[in-house]
Amino acid sequence: MTASTQAISPLRQRMLDDMRMRKLRPRTQTGYIRAVRYLAAFLQRSPDTATAEDLRRFQLHLVDRGVSAITINTTITALRFFFEVTLGRDDLMAKMSYVRVPQKLPVVLSRDEAVRLIAAASNLKYQTALSIAYGTGLRVGEIVALKVDDIDSQRMTLRVEQGKGQKDRYAMLSPVLLERLRAWRRLAHSQGKMLSHGWLFPGMDPLNPLNARQLNRAVVAAAAAARIDKRVSMHTLRHSFATHLLEQKVDIRVIQVMLGHKKLDHLPCRPMSSQAVSAAVTTVRRAPSRT
Repeated sequence: MTASTQAISPLRQRMLDDMRMRKLRPRTQTGYIRAVRYLAAFLQRSPDTATAEDLRRFQLHLVDRGVSAITINTTITALRFFFEVTLGRDDLMAKMSYVRVPQKLPVVLSRDEAVRLIAAASNLKYQTALSIAYGTGLRVGEIVALKVDDIDSQRMTLRVEQGKGQKDRYAMLSPVLLERLRAWRRLAHSQGKMLSHGWLFPGMDPLNPLNARQLNRAVVAAAAAARIDKRVSMHTLRHSFATHLLEQKVDIRVIQVMLGHKKLDHLPCRPMSSQAVSAAVTTVRRAPSRT
């Protein structure tokens, strides 16, 4: 049930219109359509003919297949939109229920590991992007969406435009991180890889931003090069940023705002070694850059 060159059924078009009317993000729309298509494949008939019992069987099917709790919950959210908004059938979701997501402690790097990881990135662009993740706690999607004009050196901030929840916010810049951003910008401009008012981290084509998947691959490669025996992702740097601030006894409500979280229970709280984030970024600055 994805948009293609084939004719779109009236039912699918109505759901697409409902999502567009509510300005759901393209990625969210794609996920919702995928969930309804999966239901239709399970039923072997049009999804608007489903009964409450059909939906109950569908959730059991997901559980029996070993689908993760997060995926089950996102599928239920998509189907709830389809049946309640598009079809106006609130009663059909009565036998589907959200499942509890296991709470796991996030992987957190020590200060030394963060230094080694960033220094091991393959070039200055990746080193700078990873430094931002660790020095500001931005999400990977927020990092790749940054533009050159988002840097405010006077106020020492980074403007995060339409982050998660479609909200704007500001991230604080340390002098060291600002210096690294300037070094990357000078290099990128000199090599013709960055437009004057373009993306802060452009892809192969300066007109397009770096892909989040590319950045995730870069951090995994850096972890391997640094011989860090942990399952590292870009989100690991975000968790490490928050955890190290907690160690410095920064008010948790301040950290909540810096991370762009709505709820305090989303914050990591596992204690690690007591080291300052700025000291880590300073050490990374001294590391040789392989550009």
